[in-house]
Amino acid sequence: MGSYEVRPVGWIESPLTDVTTAPRQGDEGAPDVWIVVRPEVADALHGVEPGAEVVVLTWLHLARRHVLAVHPRDDPDRPLTGVFATRSADRPNPIGLHQARVLAVEGCRVRVGGCEAVDGTPVLDLKPVLGTAPTR
Repeated sequence: MGSYEVRPVGWIESPLTDVTTAPRQGDEGAPDVWIVVRPEVADALHGVEPGAEVVVLTWLHLARRHVLAVHPRDDPDRPLTGVFATRSADRPNPIGLHQARVLAVEGCRVRVGGCEAVDGTPVLDLKPVLGTAPTR
């Protein structure tokens, strides 16, 4: 199999700076964050509106890529489980998946609610959640 080049479209600006103290999931007290989109891809934000639900794909750049099995939620009482059966950030290709509501769009910046990604996390893509529409 070949390899593939992935270029981030932007990055996360978050008050979270430490993965060890960050919430594990967005609905576990994660803060609102800004997604900063590179100017050369800013036209891709056309149609992204407050109220929309989006999936933010990130590259979990601080993850350990050699880890293949974990104790879910770092609980040693849980059985060792392959990372493909968990939401662990540590995995061969550490792609993060974050569902969030768009709160604001300001130029090349998108504010989303409840995202557990730490500051500086590269953003790979944003996709709308199918079947949702912005609330106005």
